[in-house]
Amino acid sequence: MGEKIWTHSGDSHFLEPDDLWHQIMPKKQADRMPRTERLSETEERVTVDGKSFTRALPKIETAKGASGETIMEMSHRPPGARDIGLRLKDLDNEGVWGEVMYQSIGLWCNLIEDPQLIKEAARAENEWLVSEIQSLAPDRLVPAALMPLLTPEDAVAELLHAADIGLHLVSLTTGNPPGTRDWNDDSWEPLWAAAEETGMVIGFHIGTDGEDQGSAFRGPGGAVLNYVQTTYGGQYAAMKMVAGGALDRHPTLKVLVSEGGASWVPFIGDRMNEAYRQHGTFVRPQLSMLPKEILYRQVYASFQHDETAPAALWAMGYQNVMFGSDYPHLEGTFGHTQKTLHELFDEVRPEVRQRITQGAFADLFPHVSAPPAVPAS
Repeated sequence: MGEKIWTHSGDSHFLEPDDLWHQIMPKKQADRMPRTERLSETEERVTVDGKSFTRALPKIETAKGASGETIMEMSHRPPGARDIGLRLKDLDNEGVWGEVMYQSIGLWCNLIEDPQLIKEAARAENEWLVSEIQSLAPDRLVPAALMPLLTPEDAVAELLHAADIGLHLVSLTTGNPPGTRDWNDDSWEPLWAAAEETGMVIGFHIGTDGEDQGSAFRGPGGAVLNYVQTTYGGQYAAMKMVAGGALDRHPTLKVLVSEGGASWVPFIGDRMNEAYRQHGTFVRPQLSMLPKEILYRQVYASFQHDETAPAALWAMGYQNVMFGSDYPHLEGTFGHTQKTLHELFDEVRPEVRQRITQGAFADLFPHVSAPPAVPAS
């Protein structure tokens, strides 16, 4: 494959300890936090504050050592999925240096409807993120702060706390939380102002619309339809931030849409511009520039395997394309990251590769160090 390609990753996940909530919260509260229970090889139950639903699981295949011991679960449990020391070794082997890290079971916290519970959970987890993850490699790992989103006031307070303890990214849901107004509503203005003031990046991870999108479609083609369906929430979130005027009012605020691909951005930008021009008499608010310009300026998008993503930069002028490994998930690139990177970038100009693998990430997280230098061939 030639030389090793080093990249940063705009999308990955950490797997929480099974007893995380009981480590960091009183038992009465911890018992209400998200948990999973495997029902069979292909199904698990997710329970959040007394409410449950089931969802399908990928089949897990295990690799056995010479004496029969399990050495890794092949589908979505790389060696470092729960161990940060082993994780860094995995990343080094894969050629991934800095990486954004979202929750796993914690993503289901957006289903909590008790403001006090989610507020206290976010405070506890974010303290844990700093001490147990970020502190182990502060120049490489960028864990996303858990956010209480049932009121703008609680969200602002926790964003300020997260910034104060040294986090650099907050995780918002692609769909607005229960009982709240949508992201294009002015009630969220204090949150955008606080994020811009502190330099915190707003992260939207796809599939956080507040429902199990993995079962939206049934029948022939359902698996493919459901997988594609999960990407739309990130696109809507970005459009709301642009069309609602939040990014226009806060021109240094940056948004990352993780795991949703990147080539949608030029298309959505064109469509938004057409609406803004052709239906201008209905457009509120008026923006200082065309929507596509704002989208291109402030929204970043990460992808894994999309062969069209590099062309969004070199052919369509969208500079904020970012690679993402999605470690340690099944749909990620673990085990074949270098193969994937060479397939994506061997035929593109070096400056395009540099921008997608490292440059856009550095815009968002300048505190992350540069990857090791690649020896000249």
